[in-house]
Amino acid sequence: MIRLSLAEARELAESILLHNGFNLAHARAVTDTVIAGERDGCASHGLYRVLGCVNSLRAGKVAADAQPRVIDQAPSIVRVDAAGGFSQLAFQAGLPLLQEKARANGVAALAINHCVHFSALWVEIEQLTAAGLVALACNPSHAWVAPAGGSQPLFGTNPIAFGWPRPGNMPFVFDFATSAIARGDIELHRRAGKAIPQGWGVDAHGQPSTDANVVLDSGAMLTFGGHKGSALAAMVELIAGPLIGDLTSAESLAYDAGSKSSPYHGELIIAFDPQRFLGAATEQHLARAEVLFESIQGQGARLPSQRRYEARARSLVEGVQIPEALYNDLKALLA
Repeated sequence: MIRLSLAEARELAESILLHNGFNLAHARAVTDTVIAGERDGCASHGLYRVLGCVNSLRAGKVAADAQPRVIDQAPSIVRVDAAGGFSQLAFQAGLPLLQEKARANGVAALAINHCVHFSALWVEIEQLTAAGLVALACNPSHAWVAPAGGSQPLFGTNPIAFGWPRPGNMPFVFDFATSAIARGDIELHRRAGKAIPQGWGVDAHGQPSTDANVVLDSGAMLTFGGHKGSALAAMVELIAGPLIGDLTSAESLAYDAGSKSSPYHGELIIAFDPQRFLGAATEQHLARAEVLFESIQGQGARLPSQRRYEARARSLVEGVQIPEALYNDLKALLA
């Protein structure tokens, strides 16, 4: 393993992206997400993802010099045309107007179109909870996941994320794929030559498989919770696909045309302002929410993101560790 300070990890990621042709704003936006993942112990969304960013660029599937265009669509709707760039840059462009509309109307939505996407949604959710807003986000990906009862890839990993601000505490945030596991975790098992657990995927005939290569190359991933995860995955396909005029996971995979680049689609973010819902009673009702959180933890249960926050505290002091093989692969991108 190679240990890096967070500053060293940031410099490594940003320098690779710049060296390979991304403009400064694009490189910094992507690096922010990659370092957040590595810092919080989410290796599947950390420095490893830089490899995919560069591969997508070399395959011609992402615009290195993208300039997002913000569109004031309606009183409560913001659209951002990502112009073929990564979603992080588009999110940054649309965030100020999304917050403004949420505070004016109580609820507002941001639809990002024509973006390349690889990241965890909690990075964006935390920016909204830091502003005192409740937030929900989702997006499709590539068609890698079979619906419940099926055997052929149709859905993406289709993550859903939610955040609730907690004055004086870290926000309540969950972010999970509607697949049994994030695809990046299976890819990390493949890199390490490790078998995956039962229930993560099937082979080309719909039979259970623990071979990461089989699941990734010719089989399909599975949804979590059977038909329940499958229904949620379908919901994400609809509200972050046709509803915002963007691609489904199957259409994204067709656009990829075998290049194995990051997915190309849209993203939907919804922000709620407690102050507009509750007015003078805001503090009273946010306190009631704290009773709920205390009741969860009071019986020994863990709140979502607790492990991420613990990893964050360690990383700020100790830095992060990545496999030497990954470090060498990353350094090779500077050649």
